[in-house]
Amino acid sequence: MIAIIPARFASTRLPAKLLLDICGKPLLLHTLDQAKKAANVSRVIVATDDERIFAVVRANGDEAVMTSPGHQSGSDRIAEVAESLPENSIVVNVQGDEPLISPRTIEKTIDAILFDATVDISTASENFENFEDLLNPNVVKVVTDSNGFALYFSRAPIPFPREAVMMHGSLENIRGSVPTLLSCYRKHVGIYAYRREHLLKFTQMEQTVLEQTEMLEQLRALENGAKIKVVEVDESSVSVDTQADFDKVLEILENRKYKI
Repeated sequence: MIAIIPARFASTRLPAKLLLDICGKPLLLHTLDQAKKAANVSRVIVATDDERIFAVVRANGDEAVMTSPGHQSGSDRIAEVAESLPENSIVVNVQGDEPLISPRTIEKTIDAILFDATVDISTASENFENFEDLLNPNVVKVVTDSNGFALYFSRAPIPFPREAVMMHGSLENIRGSVPTLLSCYRKHVGIYAYRREHLLKFTQMEQTVLEQTEMLEQLRALENGAKIKVVEVDESSVSVDTQADFDKVLEILENRKYKI
């Protein structure tokens, strides 16, 4: 299986985040190291449009490919690399800003598509650990059916707890009042495994209304009938989107609190 890490230099909320130093190493290289530890990953490629990222990865002895600067998403970037891969390859998209992602999360995501021919795309979800993440629109939520296939992804807290909100007045007011509420939700983990041919087809599809509304490209796949399997994982990760996220990751790694 081939892991591809899309890595662009530009970042609106946290400039140049992939090259920010964490414990003496750029953030991106922490992510790359985690991907290399996955037992069912045979090759890891960083797909970038920036010479600085390319140079850092190559200097570390790892594989990097320069891609077009015109891509609108990470999926588009990895699709350019996937075009040159063998037919029927399984490609896993590991987000470059997930330096704490567990190798076991990668392995479970790959196995979900590798051993089930009905799966077009596989991804992962984890428990919510705090109410702030539930309310944070930067943290994506996912709802699945009884077989673990995605029904919807959203930046809003879904499903909506009608009775609890009626009792407390608003979702914000429930904080601490209903201890079991967080167990009703699943946090989406930014990882996707694709069959190569489905990835190439997906990236040629037009953007959909739901995708443009929520700014979540996985909704394009759902709207076009894709079967997305969501595996539940136990080890949490942190997507580094803001300075607060970066500080959290830095603290975790510096204190060796996160067991890889």
